[in-house]
Amino acid sequence: MIKTLLCAALTSASVTAAMANDAASVKLVYDQALPNVPGKSMKAVLVEYAPGGTSPAHTHPKSAFIYATVLQGAIRSQVNDGPVKTYRAGESFSEFPGDRHAVSENASKTEGARLLAIFVVDTSETELTTNAK
Repeated sequence: MIKTLLCAALTSASVTAAMANDAASVKLVYDQALPNVPGKSMKAVLVEYAPGGTSPAHTHPKSAFIYATVLQGAIRSQVNDGPVKTYRAGESFSEFPGDRHAVSENASKTEGARLLAIFVVDTSETELTTNAK
């Protein structure tokens, strides 16, 4: 239990530090080892964008499969060299292992936006987001 809480705190700090400087707050809201898939966990991250807020281009662990759903507002997103798409509340998208998230931003300059990203990732991963170079 203490190990799980420590990993959650470290992961939350790593995600927040990677993205907090661009008007997006990030919080780990769920972290559970998958009992039927040894070595894998499900982790959920709540991303809240201020009006006009962005996240820097980033990658995720090579073990991560991500399902993201927009909870509020609209999010502009570009994965790899694909088109920039706008997803509105209730819409979702996926990111595959090794993908580069080039654009991740609030589509509105006046309203906030919220996104829930659910990761299936190696349990040992402590950094869910790394700023791209």
